[in-house]
Amino acid sequence: MKEPISIFWFRRDLRTVDNAGLYAALQGQYPVLPVFIFDTGILDNLEKPYDRRVSFIHSRIAGLKKELETYGSSLLTLYGNTEQIIESLTSQYTVSAVYINHDYEPYAIRRDHNIARILSSKGIAFHTFKDQVILEKNEVMKDDGKPYSIFTPYMKKWKAKLDLAAIQEYPSEKHLNRLLKTQPFPLVSLEDMGFVAGDGHFPEGTIDTDIIGKYDQTRDYPALNGTSRLGPHLRFGTISIRDLVKTAASLNETFLNELIWREFYMMILWHFPFVEGRAFRPAYDNMLWRNNEEEFMAWCNGQTGYPLVDAGMRQLNQTGYMHNRIRMICASFLTKHLLIDWRWGEKYFADKLLDFELSSNNGGWQWAAGTGCDAAPYFRIFNPESQQKKFDPRKEYIRKFVPEFDTASYPKPIVEHKFARERALKAYQEVL
Repeated sequence: MKEPISIFWFRRDLRTVDNAGLYAALQGQYPVLPVFIFDTGILDNLEKPYDRRVSFIHSRIAGLKKELETYGSSLLTLYGNTEQIIESLTSQYTVSAVYINHDYEPYAIRRDHNIARILSSKGIAFHTFKDQVILEKNEVMKDDGKPYSIFTPYMKKWKAKLDLAAIQEYPSEKHLNRLLKTQPFPLVSLEDMGFVAGDGHFPEGTIDTDIIGKYDQTRDYPALNGTSRLGPHLRFGTISIRDLVKTAASLNETFLNELIWREFYMMILWHFPFVEGRAFRPAYDNMLWRNNEEEFMAWCNGQTGYPLVDAGMRQLNQTGYMHNRIRMICASFLTKHLLIDWRWGEKYFADKLLDFELSSNNGGWQWAAGTGCDAAPYFRIFNPESQQKKFDPRKEYIRKFVPEFDTASYPKPIVEHKFARERALKAYQEVL
């Protein structure tokens, strides 16, 4: 009989340092086989052949595999249907237990439920841990036991529960000698999965204390290097949220609040999974959106005649990133100036953003459209021109991405602001 092993299944936690599930697996009785699955249930919904996120994950997986091989182990990478792959692994190996970290998205919850059923039928233990947030599920609730749907009271309760000294550390990196000793496994290539490597630049996963320390002063100015660019690293777990929260709590409360917004939206999605596809406030599902396809394409391509909006959309298209304030302005413009369904914009961002996270993207779009749990009121309509004067007064950001903005080749505004504002107010009032 083969020697028993445990499996640690890497997912949104692509690091060996301070990894809760990996640490627990390494503390177990048996050597640990590290596995990563390129899940066709996710990849088949992406646009091939080039997706920045797949390139980012693939490069990180290659680095992780190399790191594990310095311990005489390797990373088994597989491509296909997750349930079938887990089923197959339990036939190839004598598996005692499978370890993972929690995921809060509806697809992942369904998938993990199916995996739990398969493993249970074989008498294999399935252990799952909190790793990508500080507080989860029912840990931050109203006094009546119901989930929060407004950010500020959630944030206050979250902070009241935060005990920095009690944040547990999981020094998984100190126990990598417990990994299963094995020959290096081949790495599934991008080409095997129908993708190609792009020329995209991925931001470093280093926590820059200078940027975080000044975050409240610099974060609104897109021409400055004033944000952390850690979104993709949080999304795929290449850095530890515990590490980042400790840094933020000691340096900058505004930055800490942004991390709390991330957890707030994650828990909204967990408690109210219907927001994936529907408005949090049901009345807004009756909105009569204009959904003009030509205007939508002008927005997608950065050709609206509003330079700040166009700069944001071109930055997104060229780099897979968009500055956070500009995200709000672009989303407000699409939903309120053009009266195009927020779900169209949400999908476009989901396809393009390197740091795409379902909960934050959905929460941000519903906030901008006024349909969400803790939304900007429908009558808050950003004026792109006054936003530009305030946050890009020298037009440095605009010049970088819309060099032709003050020439005859730049389009006239697609819609006049005052007219668009009045039209939006009327449309919103009709459904309330």
